Amino acid sequence: MSTAPSGSVLLSRGTIIAFNEETEAIEVVRNGSLLISGDRIAGIYDAARPDNLPSDIEIVDCTDKIISPGFVDTHRHGWQTAMKTLSPNTTLPDYLGRYAGDMPALVYSAEDVYIGQLAGLLEALNAGVTTTLDHAHSIWCKERTNAGFQASVDSGARVYWCHAFSHRDAYSLADQIANFKELAKSNSASSLTTVGAAYDLWVTSSPEDVEAVISVIKELKIPVLTTHHLGGPWSIDNSPELLHRLGILDTETAVVFSHSMAITPAGANLLRSTNQFISITPESEMHYGHSHPNAHLIQEQGSLGVDTFFTFSSDLITQARIWLQRTRSRVYDQVLVDWKVPKNNPMSVNQAFLMATRQGGLALRRPDLGVIRVGAKADLVVFNGRSPGMLGWLDPVAAVILHANVGDIDHVIVDGKFQKRDGKLTYDNYAAVVDRFLASVERLQKAAVERPAPVLEGRFWGGCEYGHATEVNISRGSGTGYGEQFIGK
Repeated sequence: MSTAPSGSVLLSRGTIIAFNEETEAIEVVRNGSLLISGDRIAGIYDAARPDNLPSDIEIVDCTDKIISPGFVDTHRHGWQTAMKTLSPNTTLPDYLGRYAGDMPALVYSAEDVYIGQLAGLLEALNAGVTTTLDHAHSIWCKERTNAGFQASVDSGARVYWCHAFSHRDAYSLADQIANFKELAKSNSASSLTTVGAAYDLWVTSSPEDVEAVISVIKELKIPVLTTHHLGGPWSIDNSPELLHRLGILDTETAVVFSHSMAITPAGANLLRSTNQFISITPESEMHYGHSHPNAHLIQEQGSLGVDTFFTFSSDLITQARIWLQRTRSRVYDQVLVDWKVPKNNPMSVNQAFLMATRQGGLALRRPDLGVIRVGAKADLVVFNGRSPGMLGWLDPVAAVILHANVGDIDHVIVDGKFQKRDGKLTYDNYAAVVDRFLASVERLQKAAVERPAPVLEGRFWGGCEYGHATEVNISRGSGTGYGEQFIGK
């Protein structure tokens, strides 16, 4: 474009990590400028200031800065934010018994759900996550359900809020579906929050309940459906094969399988043929022992997520960095086992960057998200290239993936609007959000600390037996140095 409409913004003199749709590759524009018009990227220029700009355009100086597409998180549970630091050494069975499922329903109010979701999404925005797929399993009653949805709307983030249907004696599936229809039909097309669906009970529910969930998804043409898929000893086998048999995989609805650590070759081929995606949550999966032996073989249908981010890093930079090095290590081992020295690096920083950006957009069937190109949504992150940790960079992609942290982010723009500017969130009266959140935290954490830990005996969810992991040693004195958890007041 040679001209810009009134009210536009020009990010000037920055290094732009753009994307070429024809070559499907990253392209870098140095000392260039990016024009935002409304909610879209209207122009990318190799000049610091293109000609014929209107006099009232806002010019933001990005000298020595890196302009990146916004990061796309395809698996998160935002309502759980208040439980931060309570489960640093937890196992998945312990987490499910204390922090998910029925236990939180006994103590969480609608206010707790609302302010936890809002604070979590603002935390994500601060970290450059402009789009979040939220697996909302705080569906305990109509009031708490609606609170999580409203917090997503109020956050200013781009959110796919996926209502998780479940079985509750006090809140029937029929009531859940009725409220879900109300939310979906009231959801404005101009809203940054989109109503999606989540369901994990494909195997354990009655055929009638499964059909009811499928019917409402098809009836309302819900754009995104997500489900937890583990398999192996974890038993949660909501596989691509199963959902394909149910007739919902090869449809207009994007289906995101979270984790998929035991995906099979047949499941991987189904993802390719139906263009569906998995969400890899590296930090979470390494923490809980999901292993993920095969995901590097299906990365063209893979994206990245954070998961239960009251325990894990809420930014996608960390997840991309962990996944990059985890994948490198796994593939290197295949060479080293034969006593050979690897002569090439099996995964690049460009690939890791795309996993955290464009791949997430594709998982949601939104090719206009997670990329910088003309016509894409103006969801952008601007890094300060003069920060201590990034000083001296030459390759902007390597700088972001290997050296950047949340503190290096100057600006975050969603749908053409600044949600973080000059290093600070722009949310109105953020201090009041903090106060409300901390009041909720105090009550919820007290209840969680007082709750007895689950007794892990017998078998996990009726499947495999529990096993004991060796406790490693970090101390030369008595004991291993494992230590206590410091949660007392």
